[in-house]
Amino acid sequence: MMGQKKARVTWFWGITLLTVLLAATWSQAAVEKMTKEDLKTKLGSADVVVVDMRLGKDWKASESKIKGAVRVEADAVETLATTYTKDKTLVFYCA
Repeated sequence: MMGQKKARVTWFWGITLLTVLLAATWSQAAVEKMTKEDLKTKLGSADVVVVDMRLGKDWKASESKIKGAVRVEADAVETLATTYTKDKTLVFYCA
């Protein structure tokens, strides 16, 4: 029971951090949603970086992963701002 509560708290803070970082990073630009069909047409493009934000256990348990996606833990998402230039389109997804 305690492990589940800790996981929920960790997930909550991870999502909160991601929300704050996204708001700060893109405060003057709207963040667009992308359908899976739109993403399929962009996969393989050098301008698109797919970021897998699933928790470690969810990622490990998954049989399907997007080829070429970068897996980032929620507490390390801020590193993306220094890793990729502003001309890249970052596509975040989670479970």
